[in-house]
Amino acid sequence: MISPIDPSKSLPAPDPVAAAHSARLLNHIRAEIEAANGAIPFVRFMDLALYAPDFGYYRVGTRKFGAGGDFITAPELSPLFSRCLARQCQQILEALEGGMILELGAGTGIMAADILKELRKQDALPERYAILELSGELRERQRRTLHERVPDLLEQVVWLDALPTSGFRGVILGNEVLDALPAECFRVTPQGPRRLMVTWTGVGLGYIEGAEDPAVTTTVAHLEHELGWRLPEGYTSEYVPRLEAWLAAIAEPLTAGALLFIDYGYPRRLYYHPERTVGTLLCHYRHRVHDDPFILVGLQDITVSVDFTAVAEAALAAQLEIAGYTSQNYFLFGCGLMELLAEEMPSDFPLSKHDDEAGEIVNPANSVDYLEQARQVKLLTLPGEMGDRFQAIALTRNLDIPLRGFAFRDERGRL
Repeated sequence: MISPIDPSKSLPAPDPVAAAHSARLLNHIRAEIEAANGAIPFVRFMDLALYAPDFGYYRVGTRKFGAGGDFITAPELSPLFSRCLARQCQQILEALEGGMILELGAGTGIMAADILKELRKQDALPERYAILELSGELRERQRRTLHERVPDLLEQVVWLDALPTSGFRGVILGNEVLDALPAECFRVTPQGPRRLMVTWTGVGLGYIEGAEDPAVTTTVAHLEHELGWRLPEGYTSEYVPRLEAWLAAIAEPLTAGALLFIDYGYPRRLYYHPERTVGTLLCHYRHRVHDDPFILVGLQDITVSVDFTAVAEAALAAQLEIAGYTSQNYFLFGCGLMELLAEEMPSDFPLSKHDDEAGEIVNPANSVDYLEQARQVKLLTLPGEMGDRFQAIALTRNLDIPLRGFAFRDERGRL
């Protein structure tokens, strides 16, 4: 997702309906805090804020994606992103001699529409394009998007209430899914690592340090052993306690194919670098980014960056192969991004000043459209934009082919 950092945390006020919704969720969270003798783990708070039925950010119909929402994701930024994903899916489906695509949380449906459009162009449509979506409102938005963009392919799409039980062959896609898994927050104290709890301060929600917890102590000890250094006193960070179980559930029905995740994050040695002392937790609201999860509950996204080493460990525990890991720019280059952009170049596009002076007739609309797509490619690939902040990882089962998305550069050694 893309949002400008707003260090002042000056945020637009929600409208009265949204404010009332946030107040109801806050009361719901306060009731759970009171029932838990005054504090709940941050991981539970994050779960409620994002996924509480009828209240959570991802369960209600507030607009989240695009210019009028809270953030912009890569598929909304440029169709070239989804076309690259389609080409990776095409390679996998051809190797399997057929199969399905399953998208986890399809947002507005733009990625599904553009993937299907590209696969139709390549005469490589999947047997079905399945979408697992919790929000009824988002399902309707996805249907509208697909009806508007690829009405003749809508019959290829099916919405699921739960994961397939078994026998899935194909590709499972998760774009910006991992960052929204509820995270445990911890702080290193003179007495050892402590879980951060959420309490009611009398005027709002806030952190307190919990008592010693064996799960937190063991996890931080494992991290320090893997890193080869001690985290300094005062160090605050996160981990996702349910990652292994979540990934195992996603992978369980896969008999042959690949899981492909793209998200912002780091290998473990960068995630828990000694200088990254305040963790990675961020909140997104109306294209502002800040680090206070306790305001605008239910109205803002709460995310943590992905520890891709933890994803790789969870994959191995689920008996998956790690088939590739690289940054988003190299993944897109491997999938033919620049070739796709070249296809969009108008035949009359001036390539030099000499071309401009040659008196050729240039269609300005075509040129403007191409220049806009070139700008989008820069945002998708440049360092400091999405190019190296986002990473791609492929996890496979019974699929023994080199994946094209990692042909340009495969950095599994960094995991």
